[in-house]
Amino acid sequence: MDKRNGRLAVVIVAMFVAELCAFAQPTPGQPVPTANANGLPFVSPIFGDNMVLQRGKADAIWGWSDPGDSVRVQIGNKAASGVAGADRRWEVKIEPPAAGGPYTVKISGHQTVELQNVLVGDVWLCGGQSNMGLPLRFTKNADEEIKAANYPEIRFFTVAGHPAYHHVDVIEGNWRVVSPETANWVSAVGYYFARRVQKDVHVPIGLVVDAVGGTPAESWTSEDALRPLHDFDVPLVELDRLKSTNGPEYGNYVMHWYDQYDVGQKKNWAATDFDDSDWKSVPLPGGFAELGVPETPALVWFRKEITLPDPLPKAVIESNPAPGPFPRSGTMLSLGEIERMDTAYVNGTEVGGSAWVENPRRYFIRDGILKPGRNVIAIRVLKTKADGGFLSKPEELNLTLADGTKIALAGAWKAKLSVDARPPQALPIAYENWPVMPSVLYEGMLAPIAPLSITGAIWYQGEQNSPRGYQYRKILPAMIADWRALFEQGDFPFYIVSLPAFTKHSDVPVNGDDWTETRESQAITAATVPNSCLAVTVDTGDADNIHAKDKQPVGDRLALCALAKHYGEKVVYSGPTLQSVERVPGSIRLHFAHTDGGLVVKGDKLGEFSIAGDDRKWFWADARIEGDTVVVSSPSVPNPTQVRYAWQSNPAATLFNGAGLPAAPFRTDNWPGKTEGARPY
Repeated sequence: MDKRNGRLAVVIVAMFVAELCAFAQPTPGQPVPTANANGLPFVSPIFGDNMVLQRGKADAIWGWSDPGDSVRVQIGNKAASGVAGADRRWEVKIEPPAAGGPYTVKISGHQTVELQNVLVGDVWLCGGQSNMGLPLRFTKNADEEIKAANYPEIRFFTVAGHPAYHHVDVIEGNWRVVSPETANWVSAVGYYFARRVQKDVHVPIGLVVDAVGGTPAESWTSEDALRPLHDFDVPLVELDRLKSTNGPEYGNYVMHWYDQYDVGQKKNWAATDFDDSDWKSVPLPGGFAELGVPETPALVWFRKEITLPDPLPKAVIESNPAPGPFPRSGTMLSLGEIERMDTAYVNGTEVGGSAWVENPRRYFIRDGILKPGRNVIAIRVLKTKADGGFLSKPEELNLTLADGTKIALAGAWKAKLSVDARPPQALPIAYENWPVMPSVLYEGMLAPIAPLSITGAIWYQGEQNSPRGYQYRKILPAMIADWRALFEQGDFPFYIVSLPAFTKHSDVPVNGDDWTETRESQAITAATVPNSCLAVTVDTGDADNIHAKDKQPVGDRLALCALAKHYGEKVVYSGPTLQSVERVPGSIRLHFAHTDGGLVVKGDKLGEFSIAGDDRKWFWADARIEGDTVVVSSPSVPNPTQVRYAWQSNPAATLFNGAGLPAAPFRTDNWPGKTEGARPY
């Protein structure tokens, strides 16, 4: 495993344990495609046993062979041929047989490959960040749902996480049939979407899951599409600089910064046999003041020796472990919340790292890392704020062994300053240790699967872009256009999940809110980009968990978009949508479309409407339904001019239609919000 992939795997483990589900991994033990002399497979790995080929249009199938090799593809009674070019790449476009199957796909040239148990149906690309990738096993009623997940005509392919600074030809992954044995690791949103669609359409459904936790939309967009926006000039210049070094392709900025400046990394301060006898003794939590950097940016290493019993408590390994490097021994290192970025090592092996400040660090330690007797824990912390570093109480720092025994880690540690990061010392552009750079997932995970023939895409993302929620209305349409250009299949359907409820509910009207302004940008995109649709989920979510467990409404509402707008079924796909505003003395009347079955109040009263006059001071409004309208007023605002509904991160969703779908948050004003003009660079 090379340096880049080794570090990537560590990031994967750490983020997965934190339920980010950041990178999906290929299942071990599957056949490896035969490579030709150029190191590229005869058939791209996106094609394999158990796959679904797109019905109703020519299917592009490709791979690599000797230049000039004539490659023939046969599916049922259909056949087509192509020739490998000077770059060794061959591509065949073949009309598929009738929907259904199973079929055998025979591909023959200088090599011969047969793909078994192939179905023909509809292929949907499932893109986004961790809430799209979140496996079914981590969601509501997981055990019951997995046990019942016997859908041989639903197949899924999870693209392995791979940031790249240059074009990539090959991805990793395999096609799997949805069954109780495999459903643990299918995208929950994708699964519920496919299940609902197939129930009505009765054709095989293939899901290609292309999702990485914590990633922004610009990471999934090409450089060519981003440069005209000029919002990403600074990171694109940095990306160009890093390309020129031919160094590791991490996909983030902070790990390059470590490579350049971290003395501890260069001298391997995490090593078990490193001599730290001249290091200073400091207390954890704390430690920075004793090293002379109490309030300034700094990179500090901490080391501690612990003694463990012989034998170690017996590990408990899950009977159905996660694919990839996820087997869990039941042993966990807990470090609490840390500002800004930490990397943890046990006996010289990196076991986790995170830059998500509010996320308590809990790193599972794989079998074989801990030893009876002496063990060394090392922690690297990049602090950027005066009150940064270890933020949690002492009791939250511990090592939990496989039998549940907790070993307290608070108290005396050895420590040494690696980088005094005060100016003029350079700091990284951003601190995330997962892929956030522009274009790196487009290059590494999306472009390699194009021009796969697909029906359309479903997209659940926006959390990482929310601090720039207003800008999102610019990025998301550019990304959609970019994907459509890449796959060369016209304006294929693109369906967007509007962010669910999250964080603490505000009891007073909110003026600016990044989560809500992101929802607004999502709604504007769905309303203005052709062949798109918004799945509103504001009535779902979890105030304390960004990975809300109830994913069935999300998948079902995306499916309603598809059934109504693509498959032509007469189903209700939208909740009430603001159509027009009528200002009358002392109140405002709101007219709604998509009131199927009439406007309905969910809960005790119609709430979450706020009202303001020209002074831009917001007050909660009294609201009542009159036919397909809502009339709002407030004694505190005698001359109202503007209305907002559900305008906060975690509103009480109260307005629905008779079909049970919620109204999307909206506002009638265009006053500047919290995120307008926000830029990270």
